[in-house]
Amino acid sequence: MNLRPLGNRIVVEPISEEETTKSGIILPDTVDKEKKAEGNIIAIGDGEKIKALNISVGAKVLFGKYAGEEVKVEDKEYKILNDEDVLAVIE
Repeated sequence: MNLRPLGNRIVVEPISEEETTKSGIILPDTVDKEKKAEGNIIAIGDGEKIKALNISVGAKVLFGKYAGEEVKVEDKEYKILNDEDVLAVIE
């Protein structure tokens, strides 16, 4: 099954956060690790605004941790974001 976003939306597969610190301390789920998250773009909608962003499928992006909608498809978790929720492309 494929997700095809509509309009100016983007489907991102989030990259999991570090569960331990550099010194080896395990962080519980209650710790707010960061307010930003990283992910890989899986699909891009065909909206007019999105074409001007110069991002493509497979790009690694930075987005707000609480932005968008979380969805689960075939045991994989994705985020559906609006184009303006993408903060930066990681190069």
